[in-house]
Amino acid sequence: QVQLVESGGGLVQPGGSLRLSCAASGSIFSIATMGWFRQAPGKQRELVATFTYGGRTNYVDSVKGRFTISRNNAKNTTYLQMNSLKSEDTAVYYCNAQIAPNIKDLYRDYWGQGTQVTVSS
Repeated sequence: QVQLVESGGGLVQPGGSLRLSCAASGSIFSIATMGWFRQAPGKQRELVATFTYGGRTNYVDSVKGRFTISRNNAKNTTYLQMNSLKSEDTAVYYCNAQIAPNIKDLYRDYWGQGTQVTVSS
């Protein structure tokens, strides 16, 4: 059983910072890409940032220069450092990982439960 557990959300003022963490646990043979998505009220879930096993990163344009994704492969963990937060960053943030639970398994998507980020004065 694979689980993704997020932490680090909360309430922050505009211009502030937050750091989200996501740890994958359970039966894990290999993790390919790890990333973060977000969903604001009334909107579709959108990709925020991804980090491949080989070290390539990708960001949605609206967070470039403000957010940084990182990854610790030894700990099966990914982080999202969010700086210069804006009210439009308010959303539930979800961790995503492409995981092969066993050597014979194909990679498939796993999701965390989500963590609320609210940017407001």
